[in-house]
Amino acid sequence: MDITTKNIQTPPPPPQPTVAERKRNARGATRPGDRVFLGLARGSGIFLLVIMAAIAVFLTWRAAVAISKDEGNFLTTFEWNTAGTEPVFGIAVLAYGTIISSIIAMVIAVPVAVAIALFLTHYAPRKLSGPIAYVIDLLAAVPSIVYGLWGALILVPHMDGLFGWLNDYFSWTGIFDWEGGAPRSMLTVGILLAIMILPIITNVSREVFKQVPQMHEEAALALGATRWEVIRMAVLPFGRSGVISASMLGLGRALGETMAVATVLSPDFLIHGSLLNPGGGTFAQNIASKFGEADEFGRDALIASGLVLFVITLLVNGAARAIIARRKEYSGANA
Repeated sequence: MDITTKNIQTPPPPPQPTVAERKRNARGATRPGDRVFLGLARGSGIFLLVIMAAIAVFLTWRAAVAISKDEGNFLTTFEWNTAGTEPVFGIAVLAYGTIISSIIAMVIAVPVAVAIALFLTHYAPRKLSGPIAYVIDLLAAVPSIVYGLWGALILVPHMDGLFGWLNDYFSWTGIFDWEGGAPRSMLTVGILLAIMILPIITNVSREVFKQVPQMHEEAALALGATRWEVIRMAVLPFGRSGVISASMLGLGRALGETMAVATVLSPDFLIHGSLLNPGGGTFAQNIASKFGEADEFGRDALIASGLVLFVITLLVNGAARAIIARRKEYSGANA
């Protein structure tokens, strides 16, 4: 029997969804359970935005009350006296100390954390990487006051040697000129903050490096790449946005750290050109140390400084998202 193309019947095309069905599919809720989940997720997002807006409104309102009565320049005054008949207070020293201590912490912590994460994922044997990762996880859960006590009792007394060495060889730079005294300075605070944020950056970076597709590494090895070249060409580009996110998490903790800084730092309201001389302050440390003894106006002034820290945190997070968006082609979702 001859079979011709006339005897072959093509299946009918599938029915096209109606306009109402397309709208329901676009909204992503075609079943009752989907609609419930969609409502809960949307409500959670809106609730979070409402909370953020409420915090911003509260801080702005209380800050405006305090700043309107400030006899000095809120941004440039090197003084904090809210109890006088003519209150004078400013955030210049606090902003400088917060930013400088956080930069020191990031400069120290990020390279070390990335190196530890690469070691655990690509060099260490499994029997060794597991216990080390477990210990790092435990360090991330240590309360900040414990870090502060360790810093005051152990770290500070042992910083004299480092400070003396920096003073002997790098005092000509000005930023490492040490006049003596207890090493309760911005450099000590930055080192302590680096130790505190190290587990956070390490843990997130380690999980990101674990997600690198195995075929990327095998392809690089097949082309004759060494272990370091594999990391440089396949692992680091893939995990770049994840490392940036991990760094921003660590920076957020460094910016807002309170008890550890208050325990280690010897504060004053002067900007010191040297990182080794005691003095300075941060937003969180100043709020924690002065809030208990402040009157209502003093608390409003502290809230005004908290508003500045809130804005700095938002700017940092926005910058991180912009950097990640520019490098989204390297993220794991797009690999």
